[in-house]
This record gives sequence, structure tokens and C-alpha cells, in this order.
Amino acid sequence: MLAPGRAGCRAESTTGDTAFLRAMLDAEAALTRAQAALGLAPAEAARAVGAVCDAARFDARELALRARDGGNPVIPLVAELTAALPAALAPYVHRGATSQDILDTAAMLVAARTLEPVLADLDRTERALARLAAAHRDTVMPGRTLTQHAVPTTFGLKAAGWRSLVLDARDRLRSVRATLPAQLGGAAGTLAAFEAYGPAAGEAAGAGAEAGIGTAGAGAEAAGAGAGAGIGAVGAALRLPAVFAAELGLTEPALPWHTLRTPVADLAAALAFTVGALGKPAADVLTLSRTEIGELSEGTGGGSSAMPHKANPVRATLVAAAARRAPALAATLLGSMTAEDERPAGAWHAEWEPLRELLRLTGGAARDAAELAEGLRVHAGTMRENLYLTHGLIVSERLSAELAPLVGRSRAKELLTDAARRTRTEGIPLAEVLAAVLADEPALGGLDPAVLTDPTRCTGGAGALTDRALERR
Repeated sequence: MLAPGRAGCRAESTTGDTAFLRAMLDAEAALTRAQAALGLAPAEAARAVGAVCDAARFDARELALRARDGGNPVIPLVAELTAALPAALAPYVHRGATSQDILDTAAMLVAARTLEPVLADLDRTERALARLAAAHRDTVMPGRTLTQHAVPTTFGLKAAGWRSLVLDARDRLRSVRATLPAQLGGAAGTLAAFEAYGPAAGEAAGAGAEAGIGTAGAGAEAAGAGAGAGIGAVGAALRLPAVFAAELGLTEPALPWHTLRTPVADLAAALAFTVGALGKPAADVLTLSRTEIGELSEGTGGGSSAMPHKANPVRATLVAAAARRAPALAATLLGSMTAEDERPAGAWHAEWEPLRELLRLTGGAARDAAELAEGLRVHAGTMRENLYLTHGLIVSERLSAELAPLVGRSRAKELLTDAARRTRTEGIPLAEVLAAVLADEPALGGLDPAVLTDPTRCTGGAGALTDRALERR
């Protein structure tokens, strides 16, 4: 009830307790399949473990309560898996692995499964913003700096800038998704237990691969001819992370990363960047949809419990809220990089909840940003009206550039400072004041005050910059 920003989005289901349970079970099943592919477990064990690794068989709440005894949910899960198997095959559950191998791998699986809908929503947002930028390439509006009117710009350039941020976020998330690694190192990251167990009794090396186990033959293929040739326990143990990763569609890490938290740090940074990137257009929409500005509005604003006339910019509000929370969550994950020894106490455990919440925030923000962009209403007439709120002073930069070559910078500044003062204090349009100035300055006699003070002629290279931005795919 307190998280409307993610309620109902796909990230909510891909990061829930059931999703993490399913990912842990997928990791356990893949581990046994990978071991069978390298002759470290019987093919029968791989099939049996895969058959019982069904999330519907387990109670996530009960596992959470029992996790208090050992500090993580993998321990009670392994106990239940072991109890569900025949005595002869039970020893092959979780064989050689440590809890962190399974939970880290599960976290990467959850991240991978969550990033797919996030990337799809970013694509929706990018396409909507591209349409807005193209349609409003030449729609002039006030540019604002430090909350005040600065010089004219175009809404097309603004929308193109928003799109650029979205594409930056997309590229970062794609890069992270392509490198999410499995985790496999055993108790202290040496793979020692996998070597110690050696080939399964009565099982020729590679027999599991010949039996056709694996989700799509990935493990067998990764094992290669080496397994079939009867590689020893050491070789099989070193090959195991690659086969394990291939079974899950993750990448093979160069080293076990129990306390080398680059994958989590990279993921955290990319997620926080994404939410921040989406927060920029949200912040602009919140400002420009104010009643007294009225240049933008959400397609379907939200209502108020007390004021029937309200149409609040709810989508932008939710994205902005997410953007304020994401940096702190990422900071916790980056702080957890300081992990002692070969397996840490506390640093690893501190990652779980903020990582899940950051994935959820990103999923909700991406969904809301797509809806915001697709439904955004642009009030071009109001933008044009607002250009004249300062009675022409918004073009003062251009006037300085036009007058300085003719009368010198000092004289131009003197003339424009006095003209601006009269416009501010007397409310006289700058064009009228400038007409009198030009009449008194022979060197300026050929200038047209109406043209000089027309804000629609003062957008510089905004159109060309918009075109350039839209070339990016």
C-alpha cells in the first residue's frame, strides 16, 4: 500500500519472495546438471534434483523464519531439497557449494529477469520522447536557469535531451545485463570441495552430458570434449563455473566474487543512474505543469481526496519519488564492497533488501516514465505566451551580441542596462524602449527592434541540435 510507484509493475513479481525462491531453486538444479555434465554427479541425480526444484513445493514464509538460524534462506532450502530426494541421490544436492554461491547466483538471475521488462519500458519511453522531439522541433518556449527565464529554447530540444538520458540508461543496463555472472566458488572461493568430491562413483566423466541433461544442452556444450576425454577432478572443478553459468544464461566470472563485489556495484550504479535519468523529465514536468506555468500536463492526471478540481501529475510524482530514494539504496550496495576475508559477515547480508528495492524502484519508475511520456500533453500556445512574460527581456543576450559590434561592448551594455531597467520598472515592452534607443544612435539606425526582440528568432542551433540527437538509435 505504501509503494504505489511499483505496485502492479512487472518488477514487483520478478523480485518477490517467490521469484527469489524460484531463482535459488534454478541455481541448485543448474549446479547438479553442470556437475553431471562434467561427470561429477550421476545424470539420475540431475534429473531428480530438477524434478523437486519446483517453487510450488516450498513455503517461502517458512523458509524466511527458518533462515534466522543460519542467517540466510539457502540453508533451510537445501535441507528441504535433501529431504525430498531418495537417500542415494540426496548427497548431490548443493554438493560442494556454499550458501553465497546460490543466493548470489539467484540475485543475478532475478536481476536479469527484472531488467528485461525495464529495458522494454525504456524503449517505450525513448520512442515516445523521439516523437515529441520531432513534433516540437521548432516549438519555442522559455529556457530557464536558476528558476528564472534565461533565453528562448525549444520543447523539441528539451524532449531530445530527456531521450538522450533514457538512451544512456538503456545502454548502461544492457551492458550490465550482458555481464551478470553466476557465482561459484565453494566455501572460500577455491572450488576445493568440487575437486575433492571428484567424479561420481560409477559415473564415467561426461556421461551426464551424453545423457542429454541440461535446459538446452548448454552445460554439455560448455563442457566440451575435455569432459568426454575423461578430465580429472581438478580440471572438472575449474570447468564447472563455466558450465554452471551457461546452464543459467549468465556469464562465467573470472574468479569467485564472494568479496569482489563488482557485479553488484555495477548493477547498483546502472540502476541508480536509470532512475535518476528518468527523474530529470519527471522534475521538468512537475515544474512546467504548475498552474501558473501550464506548459505541460499529464495525459490523465490524478485526483485529490479533498479538491475535485485537481489533476495532479501523478506519474511524474512517482518517478521523482523513486529518483530521490535510489541513490541511498545504491550507496548501501557500494558501501558493501568493503567486505572482509574470503566471505564477509554483514556486508553481503546488507545487500539483499536494498538490491531488491532498487530493482523494484527502477521497474516502477520505468513503467511510470513510459506512461508519462506516451500521454504527455504539450501546450505550445502557453509556451509562446510565456515567452513574453518579461516583456522581451528574454532576448537580452542576443541584443548584446547584435549591438556590441556596432557601438562597442561597453556602450552596448550601457544602452541595454538602461533599456532593461525601464522595461522592468515601467512595464514598457523592450521593443518600444529599443526603438527609442535605436533612433538616438546613428550606428544602430538600420536595425529593426521588432525583429531583434522576437524570441522565436532567438533559439540558436536548437533545431539542428534536436536533429542531431534524434540520429542516435
